[in-house]
Amino acid sequence: MDKKLLSAVVGTALLAAASNAMAYEAGDMLLRVGAANVNPHASDNLGLDVEDDTQLGLTGVYMLSSNIGLELLAATPFKHDIVAGGTKVGETKQLPPTLSLQFYPMDAGSAFQPYVSAGLNYTTFFSEESILGDTKLDDSWGLAFGIGMDYAINENLLINAAAWKIDIDTEVSVDGTKVGTQKIDPTVVMLSLGYKF
Repeated sequence: MDKKLLSAVVGTALLAAASNAMAYEAGDMLLRVGAANVNPHASDNLGLDVEDDTQLGLTGVYMLSSNIGLELLAATPFKHDIVAGGTKVGETKQLPPTLSLQFYPMDAGSAFQPYVSAGLNYTTFFSEESILGDTKLDDSWGLAFGIGMDYAINENLLINAAAWKIDIDTEVSVDGTKVGTQKIDPTVVMLSLGYKF
């Protein structure tokens, strides 16, 4: 066999094998770990602002098919300063677990895998402190929309970048009296390393 032809056949076979090794298939599981930043875009009638925070972020994905994944976003607790007129008046911690369906439009064997997602967020607030009095922030349910991309380093390792827009509204109570609704509506950005099982 001609050497050039043999080289081409071997090269094509190796590329096909690499593509198959990176393919997303039904039943695959992805675990991503990295830095997640929650940047609130607060708006309300209370004149309050909520500062951002960065924590350890985790996402787990179960592939329902080669193009559809079910993702759970979790993290270590975020701590946010609450500011009024440039002065810190309180703080709170929160956890925002988010369950989403993802759609991967590329061929399953592509090393580059962009995706879009939509799902439901539940945010629970705790450890509230305020100079205004005994402050309580109610838990929140809201929609979440995201975009992201995976890039396969090898058969199992990948790098990921993702962003979500999450609807978070909480009722604020001081000394047992409701004083208004705080819209937080953060953008969440995460950079991570992942592993495909």
